[in-house]
Amino acid sequence: MYLILWNAGVLGILIPQVLAMKINYDGDQVLQIIPQHKDHVVCLQHMCSSLQLDLWKPLQPEDINVRSVVHVRIPSMALQPVKEAMLHCSLSFKVLVDNLAHLIGDPEAKRSRMRRSLSDYDYTKYHPMEDIYSWINLMTEQHSDLVTQHNLGLTYETRPMHYLKISKPSSGPKKSIWMDCGIHAREWIAPAFCQWFVKEIVQNHEKDSRIKKILKNIDLYVLPVLNIDGYIYTWTTERLWRKSRSKHENGTCYGVDLNRNFNVKWCSLGSSTNCTSNLYCGESPVSEPETKAVVNFMETIKSELICFLTIHSYSQYILTAYGYSKDLPKNFNETITVASKAASELKKKHGTVYRVGSFANLLYEASGTSQDWVHDLGVQFSYTIELRDNGTYHFILPEDQIQPTCEETMAGVLTIIEYVNDKYFGNQASTKCGSLHIYTFLSAVLTTVLLT
Repeated sequence: MYLILWNAGVLGILIPQVLAMKINYDGDQVLQIIPQHKDHVVCLQHMCSSLQLDLWKPLQPEDINVRSVVHVRIPSMALQPVKEAMLHCSLSFKVLVDNLAHLIGDPEAKRSRMRRSLSDYDYTKYHPMEDIYSWINLMTEQHSDLVTQHNLGLTYETRPMHYLKISKPSSGPKKSIWMDCGIHAREWIAPAFCQWFVKEIVQNHEKDSRIKKILKNIDLYVLPVLNIDGYIYTWTTERLWRKSRSKHENGTCYGVDLNRNFNVKWCSLGSSTNCTSNLYCGESPVSEPETKAVVNFMETIKSELICFLTIHSYSQYILTAYGYSKDLPKNFNETITVASKAASELKKKHGTVYRVGSFANLLYEASGTSQDWVHDLGVQFSYTIELRDNGTYHFILPEDQIQPTCEETMAGVLTIIEYVNDKYFGNQASTKCGSLHIYTFLSAVLTTVLLT
């Protein structure tokens, strides 16, 4: 076993970044490390814990395993001692990003101001929260026959959490589907997709037969940004911030991982009670106003809710329950079949490969997630979708990938929604049912092989 002793000078390297007014990440690198044996794992875990390095994959040192891929951001001032420590441990590494500041750039400098027309809105750019608020207002003003705006609640910093309801009048009872984006602040591609999704539904609801059919039976609820305070902070101060912005321990640390704060096996796996951790689960279940707002609303619509979609990045996964256990839910075969079909349709657009499986078995173990909480409410089709990419750009997906990412994700998401619609409203043709049963069987066999 390797033992590394860090002195105060090395440990203090990270402090200036935390206190900076705006972090520019100049000279920061993202490294890929694949530990080859147990000593490598122990060394890397100790290094990440001691220096509180920004682990991107996996999210905590305990989840580093032999021959597992590790992505970690190293601040420029820490590069030399960290690389020397890796050499001491005989750890080899690959530089994935040579200078993070070059990749991030300055989105504000390139951005044109929001105009008072939806026709001018650029869905191939990332937008700050003020633009998204304006977009929400414009969408409801200009498409009031289809889209209505509602307030879910207030964030910790008292910002309104607006969501959109997309609904057509119907003579019969309807069901509901929920989609949220941006629960993790730095995952900008997620809110970009939520906006794209609404735009596509609004523009095509009269000419697309699938969307027509869906809206006849289903109301769509879309929350473009869940973690609004954190998202704003990524624009103003720290691009790679993940959590919310609530204060803890007398203001000595900030933020909660909102996707660890739901009351389902809270803080038991893949979470932290350390408020400085990116995986901090909060002071108690549903302690945060953002998660409380989601829970309160889900409780009001749970009798009609048939599908829950939460959009994230990165890794290119479609994940079913559970995150808190490697055991599979009773409905796993059907939900994984639908996920496999969605991944297949998604791939047809631009050739992007998404993997499917349960959260804990394919990604990592995580308790307190919204997906599992909703699933345990009785919503069978509950998915976490991790968008592009697979580790080239990580959380800093370039704007030229927004359109292809959204196009392919739209194909995958509509596949899930259409299946759920047909299941609950009996619109499937017999031939489609037959082929789906065969697909279900093959998917179940494949999944069993992958997970064993």
